[in-house]
Amino acid sequence: MTTHVLQFVELSDQDRKAAKTLGKLGKGDQVEVRVRRKSGEDQVVRLPPGAAALLEIALGHLLQGERVAVLAEDQELSPNDVADILGISRPLVVHRMDVGDLPFRYVGKHRRTKLKDVLTLKTKMDAQRKALEALAEDAEDLRRRHGV
Repeated sequence: MTTHVLQFVELSDQDRKAAKTLGKLGKGDQVEVRVRRKSGEDQVVRLPPGAAALLEIALGHLLQGERVAVLAEDQELSPNDVADILGISRPLVVHRMDVGDLPFRYVGKHRRTKLKDVLTLKTKMDAQRKALEALAEDAEDLRRRHGV
């Protein structure tokens, strides 16, 4: 499965103000979604607990003004899509692929990588960023205390 465009969804300020928060779902709560068709017909879909939890999380982020994208773990992404997810440039994504930090395959001349591999790299990058921030704080503390 390949995607050409990573599509994010966001709510306008007006939609966010008009929406009601779902509130925290409790164990045993059931979530149903009602769809009113143009024809006036209503369709009700009962969501399983896992889907309801996903909806709760996605809606919470949307109501906070964040953008949300839902992808399958095995979804294949282009370097541009990966750059959007990681918040880095496309050339840096390609470099990460070339040095082996991010597994990929070619589809014709185009590189593709799985979302689960991108998320693994993101976790690693976040841990490195936190470690560097802690190191910088320690260095600043040493400079303040000891003039080093």
